[in-house]
Amino acid sequence: MAKRPPENWRAWMAEIARAVATGELEPECASAAEMYPESLLQATDAALETFEGDVRALREPSDEEVFATIERVVVALNTVDGDDSHGGACYCTEEREQLCEYIDLTLSEHGVDVAALAARRGINRAEITDDWRDW
Repeated sequence: MAKRPPENWRAWMAEIARAVATGELEPECASAAEMYPESLLQATDAALETFEGDVRALREPSDEEVFATIERVVVALNTVDGDDSHGGACYCTEEREQLCEYIDLTLSEHGVDVAALAARRGINRAEITDDWRDW
């Protein structure tokens, strides 16, 4: 099963904390770990959990049903990304790429041929989130 991006982000923050604790990294160099406040991680997890449930519920879906599922998760992630309660934290390039890859992998793991889906719409598989994505 595809690993949710917040798991990667939590692991990275734990590695930073370990490096500071062992003296490998100066505390003032660890401020990048603030990129992932717990509120952002939890809200992202919640959006992805809902997406996973939506994908599991798909049974021989039409392209429209799959794209509606993609739209829902992207709009939910837009809300997370734009939420001021995260102290200004938002998705940057690496996070965006991980989220898009996660969406693709999750669909693929549940039998959706993402390349064919995208081709039928005249786009590249990397563009399946583009119509709705603000992040």
